Amino acid sequence: MTNSSTIEHSISSLASEFGITTRAIRFYEEKGLLNPRREGNTRIYSARDRTELKLILRGKRLGFTLEQSRAIINLYDPASGNAQQLQTLIDTIHDKRKLLKQQLNDINGMMKDLDEAEKKCLQAMT
Repeated sequence: MTNSSTIEHSISSLASEFGITTRAIRFYEEKGLLNPRREGNTRIYSARDRTELKLILRGKRLGFTLEQSRAIINLYDPASGNAQQLQTLIDTIHDKRKLLKQQLNDINGMMKDLDEAEKKCLQAMT
């Protein structure tokens, strides 16, 4: 679907392009992350909707919550060069990295504890 000023997409074409289900796209709509135009029962997605879906899926891959993705998407403002959006994204990346480092430290500590418990069990068996 196209017109002279924008490219439009159907739900099935977006699902196919991004390798997700139409149900996933409808879920993001229910959460208020996407707002396609409707013509009867047909959803018409704009180029902006497509970009927002791309950002949602990128955020998901990076482990962001839907609320974090929503905050970043809501800051989209090409007239300003998206400086605030990009800074928020950088801050969210830093927060996620910090959390993952802490989780990695926790996992490494647990692995040591498991190794020690296994070692004691093996010693008790001999």
